Amino acid sequence: MADAQGPEIKLPDPVELSRAMARIAEQSQKLVSDFLARQAESAASPGSPDPANIGSAFLEMTARMMADPAKLMQAQLSLWQDYMTLWQRTTARLMGQDAEPVIRPTKEDRRFKDSAWDENALFDYIKQSYLLTARWLQSTVHGVDGLDAHTARKVDFYTRQFVDAMAPSNFAMTNPEVLRTTLETGGENLVKGLENLLGDLERGKGQLAISMTDYKKFEVGKNIAVTPGKVVFQNAMMQLIQYAPTTEQQFRRPLLIVPPWINKFYILDLRPQNSLVKWLTDQGHTVFVISWVNPDESLAEKTWDDYMTEGPLAAFDAIEQATGERELNVIGYCIGGTLLSSTLAYLSATTGTERIKSAMYLVTLVDFQEPGELSVFIDEEQLRMLEEKMAQEGYLNGQTMSVTFNMLRANDLIWSFVVNNYLLGKDPFPFDLLYWNSDTTRMPRAMHSFYLRNMYQKNLLVQPGGISIKGVPIDLRKIEVPTFMLSTREDHIAPWKSTYAATQLYSGPVKFVLAASGHIAGVVNPPSAEKYSHFLNPKCPKDPEQWLTGSKQVPGSWWPDYAKWVAKYAGGKVPARVPGTGGLPAIEEAPGSYVKVRSTD
Repeated sequence: MADAQGPEIKLPDPVELSRAMARIAEQSQKLVSDFLARQAESAASPGSPDPANIGSAFLEMTARMMADPAKLMQAQLSLWQDYMTLWQRTTARLMGQDAEPVIRPTKEDRRFKDSAWDENALFDYIKQSYLLTARWLQSTVHGVDGLDAHTARKVDFYTRQFVDAMAPSNFAMTNPEVLRTTLETGGENLVKGLENLLGDLERGKGQLAISMTDYKKFEVGKNIAVTPGKVVFQNAMMQLIQYAPTTEQQFRRPLLIVPPWINKFYILDLRPQNSLVKWLTDQGHTVFVISWVNPDESLAEKTWDDYMTEGPLAAFDAIEQATGERELNVIGYCIGGTLLSSTLAYLSATTGTERIKSAMYLVTLVDFQEPGELSVFIDEEQLRMLEEKMAQEGYLNGQTMSVTFNMLRANDLIWSFVVNNYLLGKDPFPFDLLYWNSDTTRMPRAMHSFYLRNMYQKNLLVQPGGISIKGVPIDLRKIEVPTFMLSTREDHIAPWKSTYAATQLYSGPVKFVLAASGHIAGVVNPPSAEKYSHFLNPKCPKDPEQWLTGSKQVPGSWWPDYAKWVAKYAGGKVPARVPGTGGLPAIEEAPGSYVKVRSTD
């Protein structure tokens, strides 16, 4: 059934629909029972029904708002005027006249990319009405006076979560693409979407684990993390990978990468064309990478000290055994960089840092005074709740961490998949980066509590003697190692102005580079991609804005800048080293077995 004005309308096949619903009912019966049992168990267990303490924050915000009724009335009047203007322009448009939109989505907002949001007057009205309400709600909440900084940030954050969740694009009846697809498929998209929803609940063992990619399309060591190499050392906390040379000669001093353990190391080795590991090997470096263990309850008592001792310090000695070379250069990424700075401060206070010829920090926080939106999750109520949860399991589940990070970019990392998977009934697109993002890791109880309390909550790392490692008070100001710092302008995890604060801490020479894009894309940006840009300024004034004002924008990747810089500390050339033929025999092929342990196993 079709006409000249619209697509063919396909009526549902009652037999197929009945079979599909029977299949869904059978699949969902156990899931629903398990879900209800968990809810009953949760309700019976002690603890706050509002662990994030959101309710009290909004109560305080409401009280402050009501204390200034004139300001609230002005905000209401402004919203009413915007609604009246929108109604008038929509009426004019329905009468065939041209009408300028009252409000437009930002260029980055992909929720309204379907042409019907602009071409159809009704959906255009729905879109603009939502955008006006969202703007009013967020500006009104943001403008409340008298709130302390943490409460204000929490109110802003959760208001945005609510606003994002209520977008008309997230609902079948107000999303034109979903309505069109439903008509074209006779509702098959919604049936398939329900099956996808149940599948994600089953995969998450009763919690909604939204599928971001086709997980069957990827296998670590088969089509991602495939740069050739060998595991040459391992202990309870990590495996050390040495990568095969791609040049006849290599720099004398090896290069060690200390990745984060909040995610897995192969973000730096996704595919050959965007692998920083392979690119550094191609530049003539003997590259080593720490592959952290995915801890279980047996490692619950592992501490920050253990991560240093069994991580970088153990790797330094193993690299010397493997290559005969005591001196090396080191890269730390995110929390791996925070650990690297702690390690160098510890060495500065004990045996010295002479063997470390340079340190490179990728999007690394050491001063947590302004840690960005992650601070929303760091207050006494939430930390206590988190520690109670970790005490029961011995670790923080990787899915919990994943949800936290995804909330920072909810439209891109949550709601877009809700629409695609559940409303449109589509399978997610195979994407290596999103496979990595979903391949979560656990956090040992003792280490994670120490990290959150002493760094995020108390900001002790930048205080001389504020933190002791293995009983030794450390001071970042004693680090004299030449430093290269890379931050990214749109980083929502390690805000660049906060990472910049470290330029004023280290005693050695510091080079700071600011890349475009975010925490991942700004780092994993090979020169061949010819994407983004970066900013250079040889000086490091105290004010980050002053640094940016005096910087020079350079097209393309920052990788060549680092290669040129680190070459000064890499020593002369030596014959290429083959993994497993030096002082340490090969244990297994890269990427090793530790990285293949999944949190869902």
